[in-house]
Amino acid sequence: MSRYSRRPLAGFAALAPCAALIASVASVALVALGALSACSSPPSRFYTLAGGLASSEVRSAAPPLLMIDVAAVDVPAQVARSALVVQTSATRVDVLEQARWASLPADEIRLALSQQLAQQLDAIDVSRSPRPAGVSVYRVKLSVQRFESWPGSHALIDAVWSVRALSEEAVLTCRSVVSEPVGAGNDALVAGHRQALQQIAANVADGIRALDAAARAHRLVRGQTAPPCPAQ
Repeated sequence: MSRYSRRPLAGFAALAPCAALIASVASVALVALGALSACSSPPSRFYTLAGGLASSEVRSAAPPLLMIDVAAVDVPAQVARSALVVQTSATRVDVLEQARWASLPADEIRLALSQQLAQQLDAIDVSRSPRPAGVSVYRVKLSVQRFESWPGSHALIDAVWSVRALSEEAVLTCRSVVSEPVGAGNDALVAGHRQALQQIAANVADGIRALDAAARAHRLVRGQTAPPCPAQ
């Protein structure tokens, strides 16, 4: 019995190098597959609508004549995501998972609008700060009805906005529809949306100026009507 019991052990010993070789080959294959997977996944790119204002403009140290309070922005549900959503036809959109906003579109739009208004009006946004006495504060509300990205064609923003002095009763409610032609690529789309937001901010700034002028001229008169919407 003893002479036969050693044969299986000898067989297993002979197979041991083969098992080690198979394990080594499998390990190399897994590493290679991991490397191929890493190479095949393109890195995500992040875009923002805020920032990029002229750095050469220096704000005055004097207190501003008015302040703004930019509220949270409403956007359509289909674009309320971090990935870019592009329009490919009247009935189809593509979600670009590798092209993403730096923050949610509603936050990007609110921040960009706040920055543009602060620059154009030489004002400051006090939405998260105490409001000082003796300075007019204007509440700005923006509701985006359409936020469309057509690659190689145009970027469109359709928004309803309102301005109201916190110390007055008059409210100015208007609509801005801006379409900017764009070239190919996501960079061009984002640049088009930035330009559209700049135009909308200019409309809102004109509305604030008109409302502020009316409020100063009739500060003691209650129930005054708001001025007409500014021309686009």
